[in-house]
Amino acid sequence: MLTIKRLSLEDARTIIGGASEKAAEIGVPMCIAVTDESGQLIAFDRMDGGKITSTIIAQDKAYTAAGAKRTTESYGEVSQPGKPAYGINSSIGGRLLVVAGGIPVLVDGAVVGAVGVSSRKTADRAVDLATV
Repeated sequence: MLTIKRLSLEDARTIIGGASEKAAEIGVPMCIAVTDESGQLIAFDRMDGGKITSTIIAQDKAYTAAGAKRTTESYGEVSQPGKPAYGINSSIGGRLLVVAGGIPVLVDGAVVGAVGVSSRKTADRAVDLATV
C-alpha cells in the first residue's frame, strides 16, 4: 500500500491567497490553479480582469508541473528541436504546457501538488507570481 502526501483544500486556498496578493501587488490579474500531486485540480481562482482563455492555461500549467515534477519553463527548454523531449507538448491532447508559470510544490523533496498561473501579461511575471 502506498502512502501519498498531497495538498489539502486549505493548503490550496493558502497558495491561491498568496498568489492573489502578489498579483495585486504587481498589478496583474491572474488565473491561479492548484492541483494535487497527480495534476488533478484542487482549487482555482480567476481574479477580476483575469483573461478568460487563461483559465484552462493555468490549469494545464499546474497539471504539467505536477506530472512532470518540474517547472513548465524548464520543460520548455528540453522540448525544443533536437532536445530529448522535443514534441512532448503535443502529447496527451496538448495538455502539456512548456511555457513559464507552472511550478511543482515540494514538501520534504516530494511533489505534493503544483500551482499554475496565467494572464495576459508576460511569462516572467507569471513565474514571479508562482514562486510566492
